[in-house]
Amino acid sequence: MNLKAMNFNAMNFKAMNLKAEWQRLRELEWRELDVSEASSWPVSLKILCSALVLGSIFAAMNWYMAAPRAEVLEGAQAEEHELIQRYESKAFQAANLPLMREQMGELEARMGLLLEMLPTGAEVPALIDNISDTAHDNQLTIDFIRLRSPILKEFYTEQPFDIQVQGDYHRIAAFLSGVAGLPRIVTLHDFSLEPVEKAATGKTDTLRLSMLAKTYNHRPESQP
Repeated sequence: MNLKAMNFNAMNFKAMNLKAEWQRLRELEWRELDVSEASSWPVSLKILCSALVLGSIFAAMNWYMAAPRAEVLEGAQAEEHELIQRYESKAFQAANLPLMREQMGELEARMGLLLEMLPTGAEVPALIDNISDTAHDNQLTIDFIRLRSPILKEFYTEQPFDIQVQGDYHRIAAFLSGVAGLPRIVTLHDFSLEPVEKAATGKTDTLRLSMLAKTYNHRPESQP
């Protein structure tokens, strides 16, 4: 008998055994099975029960042992990712520290220049005088320059005041340019320009300018 014939016979034998085992399972009375008689059960049933028991044991071990450790591992991986990001941020800052110091120095110098342009509370009357002088230099008539109550902000105090002057268009324009060019910071808001009646001035080109101006005082954090 050659090798092919032997292999064919072995395959037929296995097929017959599987068929016989399947037939025994079909004819088996499942309700009458007794664990104490497990030794007499069909081989296929023993294998099936063993697989179910092993699967249950594996699922229980995974539930009680592997699952908690998997959660710990996920937490450690998330913490590792966060630490890596923090490290990259710190490394970037360390690499750019000289440049950041240089930029900080430039910002502090600019801040110093801006603070010098902000009048203190005692210098506000002098600023009002400068605005009055600018109006007189441009031959404008000053109706009033009236201070309002200061407004406290987080880092500075806002000091608004109302201005009303009279004059021709070009002189008013020169006055606004002069106020904007003062060494102290003054911002101009709420412009109102209207003609003045001829009977009041004797001129036909006189205008009245009303506006709100604001200057600012630096207020350190320690100052209430």
